[in-house]
Amino acid sequence: MTLGLLGTKVGMTREFLTNGQSVPVTVIRVEKGRVLDVITKETRGYSAVKVGFFSIKNSKLTSQMKGYFTKKSTEPKKILKEFRTDKVEEFKEGNEFGIEILKNTKFVDVRSKTIGKGFAGVMKRWNFSGLRASHGVSVSHRSHGSTGQRQDPGKVFKGKKMAGHMGDKFRTMLNLEIVKSDLENNLLYLKGSIPGSKNSTVLLRQSIKNVRKKTLIEKIEARAKEAAVSKGKKK
Repeated sequence: MTLGLLGTKVGMTREFLTNGQSVPVTVIRVEKGRVLDVITKETRGYSAVKVGFFSIKNSKLTSQMKGYFTKKSTEPKKILKEFRTDKVEEFKEGNEFGIEILKNTKFVDVRSKTIGKGFAGVMKRWNFSGLRASHGVSVSHRSHGSTGQRQDPGKVFKGKKMAGHMGDKFRTMLNLEIVKSDLENNLLYLKGSIPGSKNSTVLLRQSIKNVRKKTLIEKIEARAKEAAVSKGKKK
């Protein structure tokens, strides 16, 4: 696993490419991370880097965390994350890194919490069609119908799709394309939408899969080259 970053979802907008194409993008404000601890295999059996994100008032910390940050001689951080990596020798306590680690990255994985929907019925939660609108169906048009069998097995199996709590769960979106990155303002523009509401916390990391597809800009450049070659042949 490589290093990751935390950020805040600003909202959605659109970007116009060189050929005039409009692309919907999600804007993420990336937070700088500070290395708080370098974990080695000799100490814990695995190598990792502990990173802190988002500043927090000292008065909001527990006495244990106050002592931890005092020992590390650093300002308090709201969220602590561990990233496992084999190259721990490249990091030292107190170092900071930000959006620059994604400078040459084309695709990223995004993990965030979906919007909570509360208690939802089966039609909203699982896309059930519901019961018939007439012909004997009374006061149960949006119900799920039968959930089990007879005396054998005499129970409802675990995992049965029924009404219940919907949303408010962590979801990971893989291979999202970076359309644009603003290093000065620490902003990242990702193609499409991502889970979560505005101002929700988002985890970013380099794509764990080997993505072979081309980006939108690469496709536009390839089409331009093909058009130039075809014009040259006609002449």
